[in-house]
Amino acid sequence: MGVVVIEAPRVGTPRVSAAVASAGLSSFALLYAPQPVLPQLAAAYRLDPGSASLAIGVATASLAVAVLPLAWVAGLAGRRRVIVWSVVVSAVIGLLLPLAPSFPVLLVMRGVQGVAIAGFAGVAAAYLADQVGPGRLAGAVGAMIAGNSVGGMLGRLGAGFAAGPLGWQGSMAAVAGVSLVCAVFTVVTLPRDDPRQPREEGHGSRDGRAAGGRMGMGLAGPVVVGAMAMGAFVALYNAAGFRLAEPPLSLAPAAASLVFLSYAMGTASSAAAGRLAGRMGRTPALVTALLVTVAGSVLTAHPSLPVIAIGFAVLTAGFFAAHAIANAWVTAEAPPEARGRAAGVYTLCYYLGSGVGGTAGGIVYGHAGWTWLIAMTSSWLLLAALAVLLTRRRKRLS
Repeated sequence: MGVVVIEAPRVGTPRVSAAVASAGLSSFALLYAPQPVLPQLAAAYRLDPGSASLAIGVATASLAVAVLPLAWVAGLAGRRRVIVWSVVVSAVIGLLLPLAPSFPVLLVMRGVQGVAIAGFAGVAAAYLADQVGPGRLAGAVGAMIAGNSVGGMLGRLGAGFAAGPLGWQGSMAAVAGVSLVCAVFTVVTLPRDDPRQPREEGHGSRDGRAAGGRMGMGLAGPVVVGAMAMGAFVALYNAAGFRLAEPPLSLAPAAASLVFLSYAMGTASSAAAGRLAGRMGRTPALVTALLVTVAGSVLTAHPSLPVIAIGFAVLTAGFFAAHAIANAWVTAEAPPEARGRAAGVYTLCYYLGSGVGGTAGGIVYGHAGWTWLIAMTSSWLLLAALAVLLTRRRKRLS
């Protein structure tokens, strides 16, 4: 039998958006906090840089692997419950990380933390769709991604600046403390699931297969955007520190880390992405955001430091707007009984793009330099824009 969807009265969007944005700030501050203190981790545990970077890689890999199973669990047990457990467990693990007696133990803890964060990352957009409805979804998802970008920026900057006086243990504990406060705010303010919302259908059921078929028709474009745009974005930021520290720029590490302030532009653009999509339409807005990202990337090839800084600000604004529109597109287009699965697929592709793109970017930069890195990432972004246009065309013809 088909699923009967009963529209429930919607909870106030500001309350829902604030709770989910706070969860995003907590989750992504924790996920990326070790990045600026990797040299201190390497010194503490006598590691080479590649081994130390596993503190990031293990967490993001475990997040990607856990997204779909946790999206399925949330469809059965309730999305609010999974989000609450996600933010609380990840913050508590963050407080325990500085006590790790060895690097292998720290990696195990980071893996568990990545799984916990996947509960928020893979479920939040579907939860918002249930709570605010399709008309206000783009704005709510934009607010969520704004919280994610603030968390990623503050986690990196906070850990980096606190590492001097507090050491890597103290800096990680400080980030985790702030994240725990955000988690408590989320627990207190996050509205309960509406019991009248449909549960996820099993993958093998007739309705589940039909929902999967309907999903595939209109979601290929935004899912490709999630993978390719995130891959391009991470590739550029992974190599940015090396480029800024090398001649002729030769910036000190503390000065080079200020590139993460560009995330503030992402915060603003993701929050405004819903209004942009409402005025232009989803497809033109998404393609425009991708082209802005390409333009910002090209600007970073200039030898002048102020122009490079502007380029990073522009590409960050474009990327986060594209991510917000694509993420909202996936959850709005998917049938209600398949929202969790659709959001999980998007998040899985997003983080797979991060891992593959970041690695490929490092290889290309190391062997061919910044110009070739821009050429590669720009081609990914243009292919993503083409996928969006082809998705719209195929949907019109269907």
